[in-house]
Amino acid sequence: MSPSSTAATLQALIFDVDGTLADTERVHMAAFNHAFKEMGMDWVWDEALYTELLNISGGKERILHYWKQVNPDIKVIDAQALNDRIGRIHELKTAAYENAVNNGEVSLRPGVLKLMDEALKAGLQLAIATTTSPVNIAALLRHAIGSDWRLNFSAIGDASTAPIKKPHPQVYLQMLEAMQLPARNCLAFEDSSNGLRSATAAGLATIVTPNPFTAHHDFTGALKVVPDLSQVNLVQLRQWHGANSR
Repeated sequence: MSPSSTAATLQALIFDVDGTLADTERVHMAAFNHAFKEMGMDWVWDEALYTELLNISGGKERILHYWKQVNPDIKVIDAQALNDRIGRIHELKTAAYENAVNNGEVSLRPGVLKLMDEALKAGLQLAIATTTSPVNIAALLRHAIGSDWRLNFSAIGDASTAPIKKPHPQVYLQMLEAMQLPARNCLAFEDSSNGLRSATAAGLATIVTPNPFTAHHDFTGALKVVPDLSQVNLVQLRQWHGANSR
């Protein structure tokens, strides 16, 4: 098989989670605020602030970044005590988020499940490449797909497997290695600039579906930017991918 024909063969779809598979950010924001209240802290993240904080990938990283903003003298606190406190905040936040998902407050974005089903029936592999925690992924997809949700995915990369957060390409590179596929045979799905930069740095053509928290981002370099996946099917993906591979 020639390199050009190999490049034109779409064999896998790799999905980000938060904001891409589901509009989760408002629920995450509420969960952070719940955790702050539980800890007796006076922090409140509103939508404008949280939109800005989303430029920082990773929940614990986001907490530390904000803490440094509101308390420039944070270095005087014992490092282990600080890490423990951030860890506890994040535990409470994760529990609140999982509870919200289980209560039906989060659902997959339009077209996501249909496209996944179509891809699986056509023999494509599916993978997840996210900076969120395994617990958050499991809560969302167990509720949306069912208890056997993991069987749909050939590989899953998350905060536990890829400690270097997006826009670094680590998680995408791990997924390509796990599926034993070159980037040219895959498409990535993202919703943010950091996600797009991460995917493209791994050599992946990327479909972007912005959401209210990321609509203002720069998506230069994306293969396509579409409102959601409701009007996207596998035939279109193959066409877009094939044209990009020539």
